[in-house]
Amino acid sequence: MIQQETSATEGTETSQTEIQATEKTFTQAEVNAILAKTKTQLEKKYTSKYEELGDPDTLKQIVSEHQKSQQEQQLKRGQFETVIQELAAKKDAEIQKRDKVIESFKVETPIVDAAARYRAVNPDQVKALIRNSVRLNPDGEVEVLDDKGAVRYDDSGRPVSVDSFVQSWLQSNPHFVSAQPATTNTKSNVTGATTKKVDMKNLDMKNPADRKIYADYRKSAGIA
Repeated sequence: MIQQETSATEGTETSQTEIQATEKTFTQAEVNAILAKTKTQLEKKYTSKYEELGDPDTLKQIVSEHQKSQQEQQLKRGQFETVIQELAAKKDAEIQKRDKVIESFKVETPIVDAAARYRAVNPDQVKALIRNSVRLNPDGEVEVLDDKGAVRYDDSGRPVSVDSFVQSWLQSNPHFVSAQPATTNTKSNVTGATTKKVDMKNLDMKNPADRKIYADYRKSAGIA
């Protein structure tokens, strides 16, 4: 029995020795070669479907140039948008300036004119006090507002005119009215010059002659 066990042990040791003898030891150069071959196989596997498009490095260069071109276009587009914004701002400023002239012509001048005709001591002061009660609507029509900001109507259901509003306001505030009677040609309290009445509705501000009449009227009435 002991002899059989000894024989079995010797047999096992002999098999392990034979296995160890059959194992191969690789050098570093061989390992590097195996890794290089594996890498090549993997690259070929994943790039084979794109081979017809060209060399990968060339493709990378094309993508890089395309991205650069897009960035340049975005920069130019940004500069273009800046120019557009500047032009829009300039146009808005011109529109505001034009609207201010129209507002002065259709709102402020009629208030001063009516205040002078109804013997206000200082027509410009009256304008400053009641200006916020008169506005231009989106259609460019003058509207007189009440204390709540709504359009004011007279007893007949028609919108109150600037002339009627100024007259009513001066009647309610007589301390702003001069004691001297008014004549057909009212004198300006600012310059003392005789101001000829001008019907603003008949003036065309696109006509140079009418603009001169308007300018002369403002000057003679002492309106800045």
